[in-house]
Amino acid sequence: MVAGIVIALVFLLAFAVVWGLPRYLYNFVIRGKASESNIPIFQAAREKPAPDVPPPWFTVQPYETVRILSRDGLRLSACFLPAAAGSGLSPRTAILAHGYTGHVFQMSAFARFFCEKLGYNVLLPNARGHGDSEGNYIGMGWHDRLDYLQWIDWVKERASPGESPAVIVLFGISMGAATVMMTSGETLPPEVKAVIEDCGYTSVEEELRYQLLTLYHLKSRLLIDAVSRLTQKRAGYSFAEASSLEQVKKTRVPTLFIHGEEDTFVPFTMVRTLYEACPAPKELFTVPGAGHGECYSIAGLEYEARITAFLKRWAP
Repeated sequence: MVAGIVIALVFLLAFAVVWGLPRYLYNFVIRGKASESNIPIFQAAREKPAPDVPPPWFTVQPYETVRILSRDGLRLSACFLPAAAGSGLSPRTAILAHGYTGHVFQMSAFARFFCEKLGYNVLLPNARGHGDSEGNYIGMGWHDRLDYLQWIDWVKERASPGESPAVIVLFGISMGAATVMMTSGETLPPEVKAVIEDCGYTSVEEELRYQLLTLYHLKSRLLIDAVSRLTQKRAGYSFAEASSLEQVKKTRVPTLFIHGEEDTFVPFTMVRTLYEACPAPKELFTVPGAGHGECYSIAGLEYEARITAFLKRWAP
């Protein structure tokens, strides 16, 4: 009797590990089910719950909603804000990338900084599977990098007839930071002058491995591989290939790396790894006491000054 119970428990455990747990993690992480669960994995990456409506600053801006069709047939949406109403388009445009399960309006503070203090137009895409953009899975930056190539082309086409924008800057936070780093490893047009990443991860695989170890004390290569295979089958990419680090190794675009020194969601050690791997002109700005995504709120004036100086040098 006891032996039968033990065998049954072992069978149930094996079923959970081999079948149930990988599917749970896939649904939870890649299909964005975090908002429906109280389990803490990936919760630190999300902004505080906010309605998907424009905040006060947005409501008085002449923004417009724009759309493109992705390479794999998804209708993707974005908001476009000109630098100054009634003065024509600026030759400078920043493309901003939001974080995991976020949306464009949560990037309001960054958009305002680029528009009002730097004089940039701002394009704020909703990542696939977020906001008004189609998609039934989260790309974690990997498929999004190809979408951002299309957004770059959209910005170029939006320029005055016969002219190309003099400057395009890519900026992202958290998953958005991974997105712009992954984009930077592709062949980019000369108009893309700089990349700014804030608290991005080295790879999806390393981030998930870190989360499982930190939160659940799980150190299972087999589990990670199982979820990765499921993601490959259902979403079309594996965790191993979704690597900011490998893309950064190929970049030729000047890059500013930003990270909070007390970040316990995307560990601080990751920014050191990314910075050291980057062969392009680069700068590193770290903020003492800042957790995940908190650098701007904690060191606002210095944050703005470092970005301003970086862009003055590399994207004049």
